[in-house]
This record gives sequence, C-alpha cells and structure tokens, in this order.
Amino acid sequence: MKAGFETNPLIERLPIHLKQFIKPQVYEEYSPINQAVWRYVMRKNVSYLSKVAHDSYVDGLQKTGIGIESIPSMYGMNRILQDIGWAAVAVDGFIPPNAFMEFQAYNVLVIACDIRQLEHIEYTPAPDIIHEGAGHAPIIANPEYAEYLRRFGEIGCKAISSSHDYALYEAIRLLSILKEAEDTPAAEIQAAEKQVDDLQQNMGTLSEMARIRNLHWWTVEYGLIGPMDNPRIYGAGLLSSIGESSWCLTDEVVKIPYSIEAADQSFDITKPQPQLYVTPDFAHLSMVLEEFANSMALRTGGLAGVLKLIDSKSMGTIELSTGIQVSGMFSRVIEHEGKPIYFQTQGQTALAYREKELVGHGTNYHAEGFGSPIGKLKGINLAIEDMSPRDLRAYDIYEGEVVTLEFEGNITVSGEIITGSRNLLGEIILISFKNCTVRYEDEILFQPEWGIYDMAVGKKIVSAFSGPADVKSFDMITHIPSSQTIKSKKSAGREQLEQLYQTVRDWREKGTANWNPEQLFEVVKDQHPTDWLLSLELAELLHQDPTNTLLLQQILAHLQQVKSQRPEVAHLINNGLDLIFVHEVA
Repeated sequence: MKAGFETNPLIERLPIHLKQFIKPQVYEEYSPINQAVWRYVMRKNVSYLSKVAHDSYVDGLQKTGIGIESIPSMYGMNRILQDIGWAAVAVDGFIPPNAFMEFQAYNVLVIACDIRQLEHIEYTPAPDIIHEGAGHAPIIANPEYAEYLRRFGEIGCKAISSSHDYALYEAIRLLSILKEAEDTPAAEIQAAEKQVDDLQQNMGTLSEMARIRNLHWWTVEYGLIGPMDNPRIYGAGLLSSIGESSWCLTDEVVKIPYSIEAADQSFDITKPQPQLYVTPDFAHLSMVLEEFANSMALRTGGLAGVLKLIDSKSMGTIELSTGIQVSGMFSRVIEHEGKPIYFQTQGQTALAYREKELVGHGTNYHAEGFGSPIGKLKGINLAIEDMSPRDLRAYDIYEGEVVTLEFEGNITVSGEIITGSRNLLGEIILISFKNCTVRYEDEILFQPEWGIYDMAVGKKIVSAFSGPADVKSFDMITHIPSSQTIKSKKSAGREQLEQLYQTVRDWREKGTANWNPEQLFEVVKDQHPTDWLLSLELAELLHQDPTNTLLLQQILAHLQQVKSQRPEVAHLINNGLDLIFVHEVA
C-alpha cells in the first residue's frame, strides 16, 4: 500500500526542507506480530482510557481514523484528518525538535511509522505508531487542543537552540533506537545512557528550545487535565503506555498545577515520570504558552537575542525595527551601553522583509556574510528610519551624495549612496553605498575594495529567532541522521511464529476454513513456549466457541505456566484475560 500523502493538500504545501524527513509507510512491512501488538495495546487502552482519559480521546479515535483491530494506514488517516484540518506524515524515529514543531505549525502530525516490539509492549522510549497514532492523533479532534498544538509548533519552531541541544537530540535518538532493537548488548545501552546523562548534566543554562521542549513534554506528551484531585489523561505518552497510564494516576506520582515553571523541569525519557503537571483546561495551556513566548527572543529581540543566535552556532534571523530581516550564521555583535550597535554574519546570508527575500539580496549576493550598524545617529539622537524626507535631505542621506554617518557607539559609515529600499510604510530599510568604509573606532569592518556595501536600517533588534525568514533563501536539504532505526531480525523460528499469528488473525477476520486450533496450540506450546500473546489470542477465539472448552482450559493452564516462568509478563497476561472474560468478571 502506498503512503498516499497526496490525498491531503496540507502536505503539499509543506516546505521542501520538511518534506526531507517524510518517509513512505510501507504497510506490508507490518508483521502479524506487529498487528497483534497494536490490537492488544488498543483493546487495553480503549477499555481503560475510556474511564480515565479526557472525553476527547474516545471520540477522537473515530474522528481521526484510528481503529482497534489494525495498524492505521497513513492513506486512510489523511482522508479523515483532512476533515478536521490536519494531516499526518510518516518519519523515521525522532526528528530534530525544530522540524517536529514546524510540522505542527502547518497542522501536520508527525508519526513514526515503526511499531514497538512485543518485548516492549508496555512502553518504548522510541517514538512509534502506537505513541504517535493512538496517542497524539485522537486528541487533535478537539478544536481547542488542536489550535494549542498548532500554535505551539508555530512558536516552538522559532525557539533558539544552544550548541548542546543537537548533540542531546542525537544521543537520545540513538538511545531510543538501541533500547527498542532486539538483542542490543547491555554495554551498548549503558554507554548510550551514560552519554545522554552526561549531556543532560552539562547543558549549562537551558536554551529556549530546551525550555519549550520541557513544556511540550509536560503537556503534549505527559499532560493531565481537570481538578487536581481527580485529573484525566490527555498527554500522548500516557495515552500510548498501558503501564504508565494507570500508574500516573496513583498517589506515587506527584501532581503539580501547570505553570510556566514547568519550562525548567527536565525529564528522562527512559523512566516513568515522578511528577506530572495538571492543567485545569486546554485554554490554560495556551495562556502559559503565550507567557513563555513573551520571554523568547522572538518577541524581545535586543542584545540578548543576537547573543543567543551566536551561541547556537546555527542559522537564525534577526528583525530590525523597520521590518528588514537578516538570516544567516551570526558570528559577532558589538555592544555599547548594553545595546547592540553592530552585528555580523559569516557565510551565506539573505535579507528579507515580511518573510520574503528582498530581490537581489539572496545568498549568492551575500555569500561571505553581512554586517550592519544598528541604532541612532550620534549627536542628533535620531534614527534614520524616523527621519522625514526633509531630514534625510538635510543630512545628505540621498542618492548620489557622499556622506559620513556616525552612529552611537563609534560606528561610522562613509561612502557614496547609490540607492535605497523602503518598506510598505515608506521607511528606508536598506541603503547601498559604493567606495564605502565602515569603522568601529580604529577597526575597519568594511573597505571599498570589497565592493558594494549594503546597510540595513533599524534603530533596534525587535526579534531574533531560529531558522531563516524566507525558507526558500537557503538549501536546507541537509538532514542526515547519525543513526537509523533497526528492523526486527528474521529467522526460521520467527517466520514460523509470524505465520501462526497470521493464521489466528485470518480466522478472526475471515473465518478461514483451514483453522486447526489444537494443532496450532501444540506448535506454540512445543516450539514457542515463552510467547504469551498468541496464546491469549487463541483463548479469546475459543472463548467464543462453546465446543472447545477443553482446549481453552489447556491454553489457560499454559498461560499460568508462562506467568510462572516469566513473571515480568504476568500482569500483561492478566490484563489480556480480563479483557476476554470481562463480562464474567463484571
């Protein structure tokens, strides 16, 4: 089955740099055991979560095309999600946080299309289709929550990372892959855990991305909602974990009223969470998000904003008060009395206005960086953007004039004005000079031999954020993950077990005529004695057949044996039996 992404126009409008993360969902790769894992988790979750999850969960399953019996296809999900203004795409495991959030800003749900192994049926640190599909998708059917998710993505993708954040992302991605893979040596897992722990312990001051990622974790992933003494679940991590969804509501887990303070509470993806945050309603989530956004360089700009971009060592954008936007790798800022008076980028840089690249000011033209003074002119306490046409003429800021502009902080620009560009309000946003020299005290910042000097106009930096202003300005097809998800191993024994699972599935769905439960059970018992889920599925079918009560009793006795031999799965077997005999228990 092809992924069929074209069925949802929201995916078509994604920028190319996001499409690089999308992979096809090859539905045929889901094995019969994968399907049984999905079915077990979903039957258990729907039975339990209908009592403890937010009301939107059960309704949302139907509205988003998530069924109990089979792993959902992206094709079907996208046809249904389109009706509520969303789409879904498949990706390979964890993707970088900025990209993950930018997908959300476009109303696109990111779904890791791999599925956890049977051995990790309760919880996996790796993102999988159970977590993404059965956890995230149903709640977005609630319009208020969906808008929170979209807005979170819109703000979150602008958060500035530190140079440590990407290393932590790669380390967490590797750890999640190793822990989910079969037969990973314990030493490899321990080394990966140590790397994650070392990075988390040495993050320094948390970046904007680290802090907003914390907010995402404590709401979208692990959020509770309602009264403090009786909250309900809405976080996808809890909705998709059959173990933690019940444990999280016990008194062993500390419940804290949700506030902006959650931004400074880190988390460990490999362990159950010792505390969770409770929001009174979805509207409160949006209030906290806007409170956090007000603290971001996106809205505060200034010296601190450009310093964050320099520290990030990655592409970012500053916007000046006239609206001109400069995107690139920021390498330097000169300050005076706590304010930036000159900034510098290195390498490819682009200029834009309102997220559209200025004609002639792309990365080919500004291939070696860009620098410009900021602020008011010295002595007259007036910014160029505030000058009237008469002021501009009086100070020789006019085409064809040779002029020396002295800015506060001892930045001088001397040269012949060629031309200028204005914004929609008529304010000058860019002035181009020839034969130009730019100095900071005795240091030469630009000299005539370098060609035309373009000076951005603005008295202050009003915004600083991650990524380019115009995504079309840069080639951003650069994502090469350091690790790939590991597929389950194939063997003759595994293939035989898969075929047994398929036989049971065919009988349940189609009533296949060659069904021989006695023979099938003998093979399971003799050749796959530690497998428990297939025996549960057999018990479920035989419970509906009054002619096979003897075989059913044999299977139940076998399951008791498995529980004795594998106490770690005893509660999973009990949970499955509860679902089968629920009416009798009631």
